[in-house]
Amino acid sequence: MFNKIYEKTKDFIKENYKSLIVLVCVFLLFMVELPYSIYTPGGAVNLNDRIKVLDGEEVEGSFNMAYVSMVRGSIPFLLLSKVIPDWDIVKSEDLTIEGEDMNEMVAREKLYLEESRDAAVINAYKKANKEIKIKEVINNVSYISEEADTNIQVGDNILSINDIEVSSLNDLKDYVTKLDKDIKVKLKVKRDGKEKEAYAVTYKTDDGIKIGVSFITTYEYQVNPEIKIESKASEMGSSGGLMMSLTIYNQLIKEDITHGKKIVGTGTIDVDGNVGEIGGVKYKLIGAVRKKADIFICPEENYQEAVEIAKERDFKIKIIKGKTFDEVLNKLKDI
Repeated sequence: MFNKIYEKTKDFIKENYKSLIVLVCVFLLFMVELPYSIYTPGGAVNLNDRIKVLDGEEVEGSFNMAYVSMVRGSIPFLLLSKVIPDWDIVKSEDLTIEGEDMNEMVAREKLYLEESRDAAVINAYKKANKEIKIKEVINNVSYISEEADTNIQVGDNILSINDIEVSSLNDLKDYVTKLDKDIKVKLKVKRDGKEKEAYAVTYKTDDGIKIGVSFITTYEYQVNPEIKIESKASEMGSSGGLMMSLTIYNQLIKEDITHGKKIVGTGTIDVDGNVGEIGGVKYKLIGAVRKKADIFICPEENYQEAVEIAKERDFKIKIIKGKTFDEVLNKLKDI
C-alpha cells in the first residue's frame, strides 16, 4: 500500500515539478517578510454601528473613525508599492520604540486603544453633564528605556512618586522635570494585585530630566446611562479617540451635531478634552474622500498637511481642525 502511494507521488512530482517549483517560489515570496511595512489609504468606520448609549438620541448623520491600512512587507507588496500611488514603504524600526519588537509594539498599541476609549467616554459624559464615576485610575507601565535605572517592570501600575499620587503621565512628568539628575525617587506600584515599593533614578536628556518610564492610563468607571462599545481584534492605537467621544456625546444630548452630514475624522483625546496629533493624515484624508465624506476633522497639528493634500488633489471636502473638544463642537455648530 505504502509503495503504491510512494510511486504515485513520485510520478506526480516528475510530471508537475515545474509547476510545483513555481508554487513554492510564489509561496516563499509572500511568506518571507522584510523589515518594512507599507502604508496605504484606509477607510472609515461608522461609529454609530459600534457605540450604543442606552436609550441614546437618534441621529441623522454619522461620525466615522478614519484609519490607515497597512500591508506587511513581503516582496510582492514591496514591488507593488513602487507602481501604486499612495502605497508608501516605512521601515519597521520607525514603528517601534528603541529596544521594542513588533509584538511589543502591537501590545502597546492595544493599550493605547483602551486608553483612548476610556478617555472618550469620560470626556463625553462630562461635557454632556451625565453621571460618571471614576472607580480606579490604572497607570499601566508600557515601556522602560534602556537608559533607565529602576526596578519597575512593564505591566506595573504606578500609584505614587515620593508619596505624591500619580493620576496621569503628566503628573509624573511635571514632578520629575523639577528634579535634578541622579536623584533616586521612591515609587509605589501595584504588581500582580499587590502594592510594592520601587525606585527610579533621574537622568538628563535633551528633552529634560526623566526616569525612563512611560505608561498608559486606563480607567475603571461607572456611567449612567449605560454604554456599549465594540471594537475589532485587529484595531489598535489612540487616533480614534476624538471621533468616539463625539459619537458618544451626540447620543447623550438632544441636538444632533452631525446636522445630517457624513463626518470622518481622526485625533487623540484625553479626559480633559484635549485633542492630540496623529500620524498618517494623508491616508486618512484620502480614505475619507473615497468614502464620500462631507467633512473631515483632524487635530490642529495635522491641519496644514491635510489642507495641502486636499488642494493638490482638488478634493471637494470641508476640513476643520481642533485643539480641544470644545473647539470642534463650536465649529460643528457652523456647518
